[in-house]
Amino acid sequence: MFDTLTEKLAGVFSRLSNRGRLTEKDVDEALREVRVALLEADVNFRVARDLIESIRKRALEAQVFQSLSPGQQVVKIVYEELVAVLGEGHRGLEPSPQPPSAVLLLGLQGSGKTTTAAKLALYLRRQGQRALLVAADLRRPAAIQQLVTLGKQLDIPVYQESGATSVEAVCRNGLERAKSLGVAWAIVDTGGRLHIDDELMQELEQIKAAVSPAESLLVVDSMTGQDAVRAAQEFHQRVGLTGLVLSKLDGDARGGAALSIAHVTGVPVRFVGTGERPDALEAFYPDRMASRILGMGDVQTLVERAQQEIDEKQAKELERKIRHASFDLEDFLQQLRQLRRMGPLTQIMEMIPGFSSVARKLPADAMDERRIKRVEAIILSMTPQERHHPELLNGSRRRRIARGSGATAQEINQLLNQFKQTQKLMKQMASGKGLRGLSGMLR
Repeated sequence: MFDTLTEKLAGVFSRLSNRGRLTEKDVDEALREVRVALLEADVNFRVARDLIESIRKRALEAQVFQSLSPGQQVVKIVYEELVAVLGEGHRGLEPSPQPPSAVLLLGLQGSGKTTTAAKLALYLRRQGQRALLVAADLRRPAAIQQLVTLGKQLDIPVYQESGATSVEAVCRNGLERAKSLGVAWAIVDTGGRLHIDDELMQELEQIKAAVSPAESLLVVDSMTGQDAVRAAQEFHQRVGLTGLVLSKLDGDARGGAALSIAHVTGVPVRFVGTGERPDALEAFYPDRMASRILGMGDVQTLVERAQQEIDEKQAKELERKIRHASFDLEDFLQQLRQLRRMGPLTQIMEMIPGFSSVARKLPADAMDERRIKRVEAIILSMTPQERHHPELLNGSRRRRIARGSGATAQEINQLLNQFKQTQKLMKQMASGKGLRGLSGMLR
């Protein structure tokens, strides 16, 4: 999500770390490049200026130059200052003293507000808290239908009123329905406009007065860059926000809004949308985001995703198979499916520390999701016996699988060769020679 910025920062820090000693000139040259990278990533120029000044002041302290690894010390300072700009510490949703707690979702049309409402309800359910969706965008009937459709898909209740004329009445009635259902949260999808105007703000002020929300979250489109920052400032001044949701962050390689918005508005980012899937909503952790931007990965989020998607019983069975070196193509297929459920491959890989430097050396289509689907089609074209015993796959069987999966004989041979390497590595791991075997495979 920060591909360009991460790549440029990685180049700057690599040059710094390769120098045994640093001078003030070295630091100034590096920070000049960092400033250009931030501005190209559409970071607000005042934020970029303040960030560079803070980093320079700390980087020129005597203990940095006298340390054994001054380059690494500068990287550490950049990381800490980035965390400060992004807004230190994660803040979850704060409920009202008396349930149900209302969450107002505000935003302009096209910001992803309605889909974010459904994503937030699913996120809360995964946290063990039930929610009701309230369709309060009366100006756009398609928004109500969209919310109802999403609710059916995710099995989340939706409150709507046909022929309603008063938005405040819909919101109050929706809150009463949430109370009768015994849910913890009522997520109100309010109306939007193509631009900010007095009519919109007055309507939002009336809704806020009617339901006394615990949270007022503004959904902003990350891809609009500094327009998102300006919109957040205006909404906060007129309505009063408690948090921000950055949608479509996966589609913005620059990511400047994420780096600017909390610092400029003084309103914390609570969540980020990382894709179109219903589960593509993440809690925002400034330290984890700073780590991703600097190419250091995000192991904590990766582990949390894995815990959500990987079945504990299957994991124990897989461990047993690895120990006994009985891992087969059926197991391989299960692992691929679990990997796909965790999210897009590019997002998963960028959470692995150091992967950003490796990714630049990979072929352009190495992270293409279609390759995983193709492998899945090849394995599904095999009989259960062939999946459990790949050694049975002779020439005629491979031709049959190629016809059934739409793959070439070369692709099938590549898959089987890769699988044999995986089996070999697992046997070595089972015998305690895993690291030696892995280094041999990498060579």
